[in-house]
Order: sequence, then structure tokens, then C-alpha cells
Amino acid sequence: MRKLKITELNRITTEEFKAVEKLPLVIVLDDIRSLHNIGSVFRTSDAFRIESIYLCGITATPPHPDMHKTALGAEFSVDWSYVNNTVDAVNNLKNKGYIVYSIEQAEGSTMLDHLELDRTKKYAVVFGNEVKGVNQEVINHCDGCIEIPQYGTKHSLNVSVTAGIVIWDFFKQLITF
Repeated sequence: MRKLKITELNRITTEEFKAVEKLPLVIVLDDIRSLHNIGSVFRTSDAFRIESIYLCGITATPPHPDMHKTALGAEFSVDWSYVNNTVDAVNNLKNKGYIVYSIEQAEGSTMLDHLELDRTKKYAVVFGNEVKGVNQEVINHCDGCIEIPQYGTKHSLNVSVTAGIVIWDFFKQLITF
């Protein structure tokens, strides 16, 4: 087994990324305070061809050198927009036909390993603040909550880790390209 060289990875350019088919998934970041977490979500979103990212509330927007440290340029390939109020972002997505889920531990949440997606539908997922999670008002406007099953003593994950797990699961279920 030999490690591949960077020239062997067949990476597409930013221009090609903009033109290719995307996963019908929008990421909504609700009051994310860490620039490294935001950058990491951009990088994961690039890896799995996410449609776009909504940056809401106190969530910083590109360009920023600390965000770039983890995004590594994905902030230029993945489409993004800033929306001051996360509830407005959720309602806007729902009006465009998206099914919107909060990623949160909540009464009646669907465990990620039991989630069944429909390839004919469009989805959005809301990830919340590192300390407080998704705001309850935002949850009230979503179509439901998804929870990642956890079995240890800490029932919380870093938001960028959570995003990676959730995005991968949506990708596996929705991929058509």
C-alpha cells in the first residue's frame, strides 16, 4: 500500500466545484462562536459538495485568517450567506421547500441511525452554539430534531465533529452523483 501524492487525488478546481451537482443539503450555523469550528464546517461541506451554508447570528463570515486555517480555501468554494436571525433563515428554507432539522438532544428527536431520507427532497440542518446548542425558538420552527446516539459519560460532541458525522450520514443517503 502506498500513500497517494496530492497530484494523484484528482481534485476539482473551485470553478469546477461551483458548476458540479451538489448534495441537496444546506447547513445552518446558529451562533457558532469558534472560527475554527466554522472553518471546519466549510471544509467538510466542500468535501461532500454541500449546496450552501447559512451563517447566522454571531457566526463570523469569511474572510478571516483564523477561519481559513481550518477551511483551507473551502470558504471560497462553498456558497454561503449571512442571515442575522436564524429563525428567518429556517423559515426562508422551509418556504423554498426544504425539510429543516435541528441537530439537538430533544424530546421526540430522531436518532441519526434511524433517520431515513428521501432522495427526492431537499434538506437543511441547523447546528447550534458550542455551549447552548440550538436556540429553542429555532427548534420550534424546524420540522424536527435529529440526535446522534452517544453511549459514554459525555453526551455532547464538538459542533464541527457533529457536523462531520451528520453531513456524512446525509451524504450516504442522498448521493446521486
